[in-house]
Parts: sequence; C-alpha cells; structure tokens
Amino acid sequence: MARVLILDDDPNIQRLLEELVLSMGHAYASSRKLADGLSMVKQDDYDLILLDLDFPTGNGLDILPELIRLPSSPEVIIITGIGNTTGAEIAFKFGAWDYIRKPFLLEEVSFHITRALKYRKEKTNLKPPVVLKRQHIIGESESILMCLEDIAKSAATDISVLITGETGTGKELFARAIHQNSHRSEKEFVIVDCGALPETLVESILFGHEKGAFTGADNRKEGIIAQADGGTLFFDEIGELDPMIQKKLLRTLQEHSLRTVGGRKELPVDFRLVAATNRDLDEMVHENTFREDLLFRIRGIEIRLPPLRQRTEDVPLIAFKKIQQIGARFGLETKGVSAEFMEILRKYDWPGNVRELIHVLEHSIANAGPDPTLVPKHLPPHYRTMLFERDNTDLAECDAISATDACFITDGKLARWADYRFQTEKSYLHALLSECNGSWENACRLSGFGKSRFYELLKKHNLSLEKQSVSPPACFASQNY
Repeated sequence: MARVLILDDDPNIQRLLEELVLSMGHAYASSRKLADGLSMVKQDDYDLILLDLDFPTGNGLDILPELIRLPSSPEVIIITGIGNTTGAEIAFKFGAWDYIRKPFLLEEVSFHITRALKYRKEKTNLKPPVVLKRQHIIGESESILMCLEDIAKSAATDISVLITGETGTGKELFARAIHQNSHRSEKEFVIVDCGALPETLVESILFGHEKGAFTGADNRKEGIIAQADGGTLFFDEIGELDPMIQKKLLRTLQEHSLRTVGGRKELPVDFRLVAATNRDLDEMVHENTFREDLLFRIRGIEIRLPPLRQRTEDVPLIAFKKIQQIGARFGLETKGVSAEFMEILRKYDWPGNVRELIHVLEHSIANAGPDPTLVPKHLPPHYRTMLFERDNTDLAECDAISATDACFITDGKLARWADYRFQTEKSYLHALLSECNGSWENACRLSGFGKSRFYELLKKHNLSLEKQSVSPPACFASQNY
C-alpha cells in the first residue's frame, strides 16, 4: 500500500481523487492549501503527490522543486485546469512524472498512478546512489542543483552529452564531473579545443596520420581521438568544427572506429563524447553550418548551464570559496569581505559569468595588499564606475516616471514609501509577465532576476506565471521597461 498526498483547492476534484486512491488500495492525505501541503510533506513521507497548479495563494510549480528533492523522493503528477506547453515543460524539467489536464478521465489518472508507483518500487529496490563528486562546482541554487542531477544521470550511462551555456559558466568543470563520476573515471579525460585547431592540420590532429600521408609526415602519429580510448573525449566549442570534420566525426561516433589520414583500414575506438558550446546549434543547423545528424548524435542529454546573473544567491558562496583558494595559491592570509563589497558583487550582471568573477576577485586581492578586508575601493575602477552609471540611470528613470505620471500621488496625497514601492513592484511584475510569454527563462532574462527571486516575487504579489489577466497600471506600462 502506497501513501498518496493530494493537493488541490477544488473540493470536488479533491474528493474524486481521494475515492480513486482508496479504490486502488492506497492511503491518502489531502490539503487545499499549498502551505499546508508543504508542512505535511516535511512531517511525513509520501510515495506519490497529486499536485494542482492554480491555488489562490500561488502556483504549484513554486513548490515542485522542493517536493521532488524531499528525502523520500516522491513521484509527482501534475493535475491542472490551466495547463499549457510552457507549464508542462517546466514541470518535466523539474522531474514531474506526468502532466494531466482537467477535465480528465479517472482511468487516465489511475493508469498514471499505477505506472508511477511501479516505477518508484523498482527504483527503491536499486542499490543506494553514489555520492556525486562535484569538485570545483560551487553553488546551491535551484538551477545548479538541477544541473548536478543531470550530471548524475549522465554519469550512469555512456550516452553523449551536450553542455550549453554562456562563456565562463563552467562547461569544462561539468564535463570533468561527468567523467569523474562515470565508470571511465580511471581512464583519460581528453580535451579538444575546437576553436584552436589549425584548419590545415585538424584532420591529422584529431584522427592521426600514417607515415608519408602528406608532406612532412615522417612518422606515424596517433590522433587525439585515439588517446581517449576507454575514457572521455571533451569537444569544447564543437560549433567551431569544419563541416568536413563534422562528417568524419559523425561516422566515428556511429561506427565506434576511425581511419587515420592515409590509413587503409578502420581502427576500433571506444570513448564517451561530451561536447560543449556557447552557440545556438539549432540556429547553425538552420543556417547549414552544423550538421543536423551530428547534433542528434551529440545531444543524447543536454545540460544547460545558467548564467551567474540568474543564480545570484550563489555569488557569496563562489566568492568566499575563491577568495580562500586565491589566498592559498599566493600564500596569503584569507581576507575578510565587507558587506558593501559583497553587495556590489551581487548587484553586478557578470556578462563573463564565474570566470569574470574570479578575475575580479584576483584583482581585488592583489589591489588590497596587506589590507585584511576587501572593500569596494579594492575593486577594478571600471566596475565601480559601471555600477555608479547604472544606479544613476535607474534614478533618472524613476525621476521620469515621477515627473510624467506621478504614480506616488494617491487622492492628492503623497503615498507611503512602502505602499508606493509595493505597488510599483507589482506593476513591474504585471508588465514582465505580459512580455515573457509564459516562460520563466524569458522573465529572468528580461528582468535580471534569478529564478528563485522571480518566483519569490510572484508568490509575494499572488501572481502566476501561468495566468496573467490584469493589465499593468498606465503609469507603469507607458514607460519603456
């Protein structure tokens, strides 16, 4: 007998699901409030959770990540009347078992409950998971934890992995983590920097060549791919590969063999491919600069690394860890960090991501000299200047709003600052939701919010990513935000 938790604010649907669960021979508990549901899962273990999305106090997607990561690891089935493709994509990305739209057939729900519980039983009979090795990957944000889960899934198989993300997000670190947690960890981890391969020698460098294959080939030489035999081959910036080499690499992946330049026979080779890029490979396929069949082959699992501006809660963790490491590397005492210094790090957008943050910390530590604590004056001057300019721009925009629309005047009286700020924040969220097309990724990109901060604000103002029906006030919507 399994234990099922039903979270739905509709009393009729709740009663219907309770009767269904009982008829299947399982025990249930239920709640019509998200907050109460969270309290229940923290007090008791459940095998399965039937979760609605549309609650008066928030969206079920807000608590889905927390449900999935409970110690009891329950399966979650979304049952909702406001479902759309974006909501389903987010739910599946978080790890939901399935996504069922209302109205539904009882047979449909019963089928998914049976399948989910069968899967859970098989999963719990397996040996306990190995602790993931995550050396140098710093962060506890929701987005990074999801990426770590993808590493664990990738490491358990030999399927090809594509890691995407902006420059400086740590793609090589994640590739190494996949290798270190796989059964190939005792073999070589071989890196190919596709952007640095010389055009005239790329085929020879990758596949090797035979003696006399071309002018200057005085001896037989093994290629980089053969060096990864038994291990992991990491193609960094794979989007830079020449189309001719893409074709030859595809054949190697398909046949598990390679032919050297000038060679007469295929040589067996066994490696696991992990590729990375900061380019849009789908767009390159559309432009005929990247082979579609190769993209299918390398994208067995795709791990999308978030930019640092979308996980600002990780900035202090990264900063403190890197300050310790930099101090140890140069034989210096670990420096303290002032609140003002850390606040600037948190406010900056970091277009170069973690790599840029590390360079700034190295500069700041060198600039601090014997000073025991890092303060804003130790930062590179142009970073402080950029933030100063941005703050002035924000003030100018606020002045423009005040001058043209006087949003803070209510019934001829000056509004309390707390009320004005609350209403302005809510108005901004309305405008943001109308622009993001139901995508939290778009919302974070447009606003600069981290995902956790975005959902925190939605919850604060009782708004939903799934359902946006109230237009922003004219005084806000008329501005170019």
